[in-house]
Amino acid sequence: MVEKVIATDATVELLSRLKERHGPLLFHQSGGCCDGSSPMCFPREEFKVGQTDVLLGYIGDTPFYMSKDQYEYWKHTQLIIDVIDGRGGMFSVEGPEGKRFLTRSRVFSETERDSLD
Repeated sequence: MVEKVIATDATVELLSRLKERHGPLLFHQSGGCCDGSSPMCFPREEFKVGQTDVLLGYIGDTPFYMSKDQYEYWKHTQLIIDVIDGRGGMFSVEGPEGKRFLTRSRVFSETERDSLD
C-alpha cells in the first residue's frame, strides 16, 4: 500500500524525543500563512482539527493533517517529512530543539496514483 506521508529516520527520532516531553502530538501541514509551508507539530490536545482538514496518514502513532484545499494541490505527491537544523515555525514544538521539520515531496507514479483512487 502506498502511503501519502512518510518520515525520515531523523524525523522519527526527534518526534520520539518530543513525545516524551509533550505527550501525544499531531502534525498539520501549514498553508503558508505565518510559518511558510512547514509541517507544524503540536501537542494533540492543543490543536483543534478543522472539519475541512484531511488525515493523510500517520508517522508512527502521530497523525498528519492538511487542509482540504491544500490537499487538492498536493494529492498527486507523497510527502516526506524530514528534519533539518535551524529555527522553524514559532508555534511548532521542535523550535526550542534548534531543529525544524521540512516537507519534501515526490510525485506518485501512475501505478501508485491508481492504487490510491
